[in-house]
Amino acid sequence: MNPKFTIKVHFSGLCTILLLLLRRATASADVIRWPHPPPLPVLPLPSFSQLKWQEREIIIFLHFGINTFTGSEWGTGRETPSLFDPRGLNASQWVETARDAGISLVVLTAKHHDGFCLWPSKYTDHSVRSSPWRNGGGDVVEELVQAAVAHGGGKVDVGLYLSPWDRHDMRYGNERLYNEYYLAQLQELLTKYGSVKEIWFDGAKGANAPNMSYHFGEWFQMAKELQRSINIFSDAGPDIRWVGNEHGFAGSTCWSSINRTLLSIGSSTTLGYLNSGDPKGTDWVPAECDVSIRQGWFWHKSQSPKKLSELLEIYYNSVGRNCVLLINVPPNTTGLIPEPDVQRLRQFRSVLDRTFSKNKAENCTVRASSQRGGQGGGFGPENVIDKDHMWTYWSPDEEIDDGSDHWIEMTCRDKGSRFNVVRIQEAIGLGQRIKRHQVYVDGEMVVEGTTVGYKRLHRLPRGTVTAKAVKIVIRDSKDLPLLSSVGLHFDPYWHPIRN
Repeated sequence: MNPKFTIKVHFSGLCTILLLLLRRATASADVIRWPHPPPLPVLPLPSFSQLKWQEREIIIFLHFGINTFTGSEWGTGRETPSLFDPRGLNASQWVETARDAGISLVVLTAKHHDGFCLWPSKYTDHSVRSSPWRNGGGDVVEELVQAAVAHGGGKVDVGLYLSPWDRHDMRYGNERLYNEYYLAQLQELLTKYGSVKEIWFDGAKGANAPNMSYHFGEWFQMAKELQRSINIFSDAGPDIRWVGNEHGFAGSTCWSSINRTLLSIGSSTTLGYLNSGDPKGTDWVPAECDVSIRQGWFWHKSQSPKKLSELLEIYYNSVGRNCVLLINVPPNTTGLIPEPDVQRLRQFRSVLDRTFSKNKAENCTVRASSQRGGQGGGFGPENVIDKDHMWTYWSPDEEIDDGSDHWIEMTCRDKGSRFNVVRIQEAIGLGQRIKRHQVYVDGEMVVEGTTVGYKRLHRLPRGTVTAKAVKIVIRDSKDLPLLSSVGLHFDPYWHPIRN
């Protein structure tokens, strides 16, 4: 037989079989359905490092330096380095305190306004090199970095604060010379100590300080050049913005988007804008809420940590309003975080874990007004009760536009669920969208809110309820609302005052 003829016969037979199989496969369906693609994002979007920062939720600030030994908040710059002698300093205790409190980033004041450097900078003698601590051979920054590696379990990172205002250095006031000096110290910190996840810049400056411009643009670019994954904090970002106060409270409306061109570092005229963000903002610059666990930022013997109820109030008004909480925990003159502060942080973490480790919505059936791609399309309401709070989400069907609101409803089994906190999260990897929403419990509206973002926490105004149905209605949004997670939780410390 001719080989070429044999091949043609076999190929022809194979094609016939494939056609029959294809007809049989499509006989029971009208059309071949391909997976529905995700909806288009709504700009601006967060970077990878911004998303990782947002997921930290709580980070620690360590205000430590000459002020710790003088009892001041703002040093004069004329203090002698001989004052600095924390003989029991143990950076491992700092890291373990953070780790045990479930906190994954520790930010140290490498230099505060007094100009004293906690590392042996080669550009000044106003540093630990001139102090009696470790006989002048110590390096607080290095000890913190080493402790994070040794005792952080791979879960605690380091950030640094380098104050732009320096009350000690004689170059301050000479714009060119001081900016060169500052950049040199910035390079030291970002090249000698490994990965730095956050760098803190602020505009704090005394009324009588010399009038001088900081070259923030050059500083920011240098930081990004030396540390590609670093997040830069300042009043105007570029990665993280100040929330506009030191109480730890964000606005009840809080957008991650903002227009950086409208911001000026150190200006008091934009505090409200920083607090609420801008729905029309062109830059993704989420807010960080800074507050101290004590009255002051540096340690003072006469002060005590805030009550647990105060910390919880701060948490709900920072993390619960689409922000990250930066809580200052100052070491004392021994060089240790005081035990009352350590215990308060542990209590704080214990309550948060107890409240949010169990999601009672997981025992509910979930339905929605519509869903993108229909049944099995990958965007169903069941995504809001899975373990992924970022990249799986419910999306309504954009092709259904009858003028009604989008909603998602959870129906609890048996006699219902007992809870007093409702958690809502957006899929912010595709942008922040929700402008206004409401929460209904058994048909009664109990909460009316605006933005959601990464996380919105609503403590029910009337306290604990036992309910069968919880419905979240999106009244207004920039585009299709995308809910990544919904939770029903019980906070044992939430007891609202009733009239």
